[in-house]
Amino acid sequence: MEASASIEIAKHTLVSCGLILAIGTITGLLAQKIKIPDVAVFLIVGMLIGPEALGLINIKADSALNQVILLFGASYILFDGGASLRFSVLKHVWITIVVLATVGVVVTAAITSLAAYYVLGVPLMVALLLGSALASTDPATLVPILRQVKIRDRVAQTVISESAFNDATGAIITFGVLAVAMGTGQFSLTTSLLDLLKQSVIGIGAGAALGYLAALLIAHERWSFLAEYAPVVTLAAVIAAYFAADGLQASGFMAVFVFGIMLGNKESLGFKMQPGEAQKLEDYVATTAFIMRLFIFILLGAQVDFALMSQHVVGGVIVVAIFMLVARPATVFLCAMPDRRARWTFNEMVFMCWTRETGVIPAALAGLLLGMKAPGAPMIASVTFIAILMTILIQAPTTKWLGGRLGLLGSRGT
Repeated sequence: MEASASIEIAKHTLVSCGLILAIGTITGLLAQKIKIPDVAVFLIVGMLIGPEALGLINIKADSALNQVILLFGASYILFDGGASLRFSVLKHVWITIVVLATVGVVVTAAITSLAAYYVLGVPLMVALLLGSALASTDPATLVPILRQVKIRDRVAQTVISESAFNDATGAIITFGVLAVAMGTGQFSLTTSLLDLLKQSVIGIGAGAALGYLAALLIAHERWSFLAEYAPVVTLAAVIAAYFAADGLQASGFMAVFVFGIMLGNKESLGFKMQPGEAQKLEDYVATTAFIMRLFIFILLGAQVDFALMSQHVVGGVIVVAIFMLVARPATVFLCAMPDRRARWTFNEMVFMCWTRETGVIPAALAGLLLGMKAPGAPMIASVTFIAILMTILIQAPTTKWLGGRLGLLGSRGT
């Protein structure tokens, strides 16, 4: 009986995955035809085929399959984003990236928390939890959008890098506030800063070490005996980078992002692949990233809880509007304007204000808060769903239009 039940579960999982792949492929083609980022269309399709609508797929948010897809998918998309960045660009904008990924998260969390406190009328600690959970941007959303919409390199790479590095800051703030809210500890600025420093150093170190090793094995003149297996090496190294950092209680996402940067800049490190092998690896990464993207956002859409979301829909929309139109612009201008090295133009900063989609990382934090029965967790999950829908469905489709209006579309160079 147990074997029979296992087979039925396996069949159901296989059918669901097949449906997601088939529907996602058609959806991706549709998004390409109407020329908007595919993540927005994936999200809508996920809502349509999920249990709240047509019921074609029903993969629970807390299932092992969903967690594997989210964990590996987000890691792989981050690796892909890191591989697109260049040292020559990053050296001009690194100060802005660091400030946005640290101080910027705090500014966003503070403004959003105040909005939640006054609009929703919730206790201050609950408002702080909501603000902290929403404060980090989402690399799984931003990387594919800025891959599909060609924006000036330094702007795109700053936004992508910020999204990769600020998840650690957001998580540290969230769990620091949670400890106070649940009476299990006290928030300490010194401890939090040390924790962030530790996570950053270990995450960057793990990613850099594995990135260099992978480049050595697939692109070194003498030691590249795994060049023919570059896609497999990459796959294994992404998993290794994540768990190496995670095992040392650092940011796994930060590690896979830095791994991607190292591999993407292997020529700068003195490594060079054969043209045929390099093209094979590039095609493999592009295809795999597309598959991960369609799985993540179709599942995310399918798991939107409309009943939960409707409980706070009016207040939630107002809070998210403040989050998008007040908190983000304040964060960008406060953090980017003082960077004299980068010399950001007004148009570039306006674009960065509009590019801060919410997705997998805040959804995961909201899910953890629900599982831990944190104060106000249902409300936090509800507003997080609203933020995901509003930012992805409003900001993602208008990214190309705004880039064109601001004169940033199709530009290259620093």
